[in-house]
Amino acid sequence: MLKANGQHPAPPDGHTEQRILDAAHAVFLRRGTAGARMQEIADEAGVNKALLHYYFRSKSRLADAVFGRVVGQLLPPVLEILGSDLEIEDKVRRVVALELEHLARNPYAPAYVVSELIQHPERVRQFIKTIAGIDVGRVAPPVRDTLDRQLRARARAGTLRPIPAEQFVVNLLGLCLFPFIARPMISAALQMDEKRFAQFIEYRKKELAAFFLAALRP
Repeated sequence: MLKANGQHPAPPDGHTEQRILDAAHAVFLRRGTAGARMQEIADEAGVNKALLHYYFRSKSRLADAVFGRVVGQLLPPVLEILGSDLEIEDKVRRVVALELEHLARNPYAPAYVVSELIQHPERVRQFIKTIAGIDVGRVAPPVRDTLDRQLRARARAGTLRPIPAEQFVVNLLGLCLFPFIARPMISAALQMDEKRFAQFIEYRKKELAAFFLAALRP
């Protein structure tokens, strides 16, 4: 591909590619894939659109790279914690701390991921496996089995209420993710500006794990 002046672009370099990917990350999360425009990404990266196409060829390739990055940041650390031999209380505290800290820095990530999964449901499993290095179909059952074994043991001991592993995971992640997915609605209904929303999340960082664990106790 030629530059506008007829010359070939310089050979690819990691710095420019990373700058473009960072810019695409910001634009895709802000606009969604459907609403993002290559020119906006080029402007955000401070490059011309020809250079954008030189590195990533198409909007689809750039979208794949961004989705892979977002999923790779969200999914593997949580699965690692949930599938470990840590006690249930430690798992809850670590997942809450990890998720809320990460999402406070990337508040648009959950809504973006949900939107992408709704638009491309037929390729989700293979997509995640390819770009995030995780075969969800193989990883999820051992995680579920580990949690189920721990939860059943605690229920038999009388220290926790009986709860299926699937309900445990969905309840925990839902409490972490929902404020970010529903941020526009929450901000409007509760009249929260960015500062108040940040304070709202800080409170959840301190109290959410205890709230969740209290609900599990007999």
